[in-house]
Amino acid sequence: MALKFAAAIKKARSELETLTGLELGSTVSAHPDGDGWQVTLEAIEKKSIPDSMDILGIFEVNLDAEGNISEFNRVRMRKRIDIDENA
Repeated sequence: MALKFAAAIKKARSELETLTGLELGSTVSAHPDGDGWQVTLEAIEKKSIPDSMDILGIFEVNLDAEGNISEFNRVRMRKRIDIDENA
């Protein structure tokens, strides 16, 4: 696997932000997936006042061995204040 763990996360964050134009929040998870990586990220879909009511999109980003995005999908949405019981 050519891409190291931290580099895969950094690349996924940078590319998803560029592709969607959304401000990214936290990195939820990352793991090797075949010859590449799967990285799960939270992005702010809609800012609200108070910010605890922000709407967050959770995205899965698949990278190939060189760090190129092969696919990304928004898998769910939640309010920032909501506890993620699936975590």
